[in-house]
Amino acid sequence: MRFKTSLSLTIVLFVLAMIFARLGLWQLERKADKEELFRQFESAPSLDLREALVSSIPFTRVRATGRFDRERHFLQDNRMLFGRPGVHVLTPFDFGGREQVLVNRGWLPMAADRRSLPAVQTDGAQREISGRMVPFNTAGPRLGEADRLARDEWPQLVTYLDRRPAAEALGAPIAGWIILLDSDQPDGFEGRQWQPAVMEPAVHGGYALQWFSLSAAAIIIWLVLGFRKGSSAERGKPGTV
Repeated sequence: MRFKTSLSLTIVLFVLAMIFARLGLWQLERKADKEELFRQFESAPSLDLREALVSSIPFTRVRATGRFDRERHFLQDNRMLFGRPGVHVLTPFDFGGREQVLVNRGWLPMAADRRSLPAVQTDGAQREISGRMVPFNTAGPRLGEADRLARDEWPQLVTYLDRRPAAEALGAPIAGWIILLDSDQPDGFEGRQWQPAVMEPAVHGGYALQWFSLSAAAIIIWLVLGFRKGSSAERGKPGTV
């Protein structure tokens, strides 16, 4: 069986195969990163909040005694739960330190009328809370300008929450970490099945397999077309049947 192909077809299909293979390797790298992230999540230590803030270890399990702010809450917009639009409620928690810490108390539904904000039921009684500590993260791409926060309008709906303007709005320093309130705590709302990332490592592994399959398919197509063209040319020679 004769094999025959063109230079242009070879270049196109092998470039595609290389691109698909590189995307597969990138997904494997993402998978390894997520595996490390989930490992950190599972192996994080348990500390008192003051100790945790000093150690600065992401996902640390923390306990703290103090009081929630009854009136002032940041409502972080564009948070979906089972396809429903809503907000994450971040409430300042005074634990007697030199800074307050924001506590993510979970998800509340958002009305279609954006001027009607959900009520956040909170009392100022002293309590003990537990959760996981994550960085006050402001990185990543953004669309539009940063939110302008006021000191006399609460609760406040925000798309992006930055530490410095949040502290200025509260009129008090806040820690560079946020507590994700545990799901068994009575002071929270829905959607507190916290994970270190939206996508698990297995999802990236599945994507990698798809890209590698496409890379292999491009090479197979090149081989099939080459053998077909070679067979056609062979049949077209004088004296062949």
